[in-house]
Amino acid sequence: MTASGTAPTTGVLLAAGAGTRLGRGPKALLPYRGRTLVEVLADTLFDGGCREVVVVLGAEADRVRSSTELSRYRVVANDHWAKGMSGSFRLGIGAAEPGNSIMVALVDQPGLTPTAVSRLLGSHRPGRVTAAAYPDGFGHLKRRHPVIFDVGLRDQAAEAAHGDTGARSFLKAHPGLVDLVDCSDLCSGEDLDTKDQLHLLDG
Repeated sequence: MTASGTAPTTGVLLAAGAGTRLGRGPKALLPYRGRTLVEVLADTLFDGGCREVVVVLGAEADRVRSSTELSRYRVVANDHWAKGMSGSFRLGIGAAEPGNSIMVALVDQPGLTPTAVSRLLGSHRPGRVTAAAYPDGFGHLKRRHPVIFDVGLRDQAAEAAHGDTGARSFLKAHPGLVDLVDCSDLCSGEDLDTKDQLHLLDG
């Protein structure tokens, strides 16, 4: 347990996608700040306070491994990545230290900062889910990633995952467990999904 009474946290970086809509190969290998997106995001989770980081690869996993420096982290590959995010989600949780809470992050959020990770970790309460949130056009906070699952909830979240929804089923079934933390002053929270969002890599 940490000084606040919460379990230490493993960062699980989901980086298995092929980046088909971008047409530039796996998102993990997109160039960002002189390195690759997967390297920068893994460091972001660690520098923000995660005790360890698990990186889940999928598309062209061997090429990603050989093209990146991730030796300080636990790297696993989801051979069935094309079947949806849920397999990567479950694999990442299964590879994490058993007594740790889980912070799930996506490799296609280049704007994530160590300060935002630290804020989420500092806001997390035992037995809860803590999610980064950003206001919509009406000022209402909308849940995004990263999301922290307390150590007592991680297995339930993994069991509920199916298809390409990851933890969405679990979160929708237990809205009362979720605490939203506004991170809009620290990063955009925008996902890099289409070519018109490639400007996000200019940061």
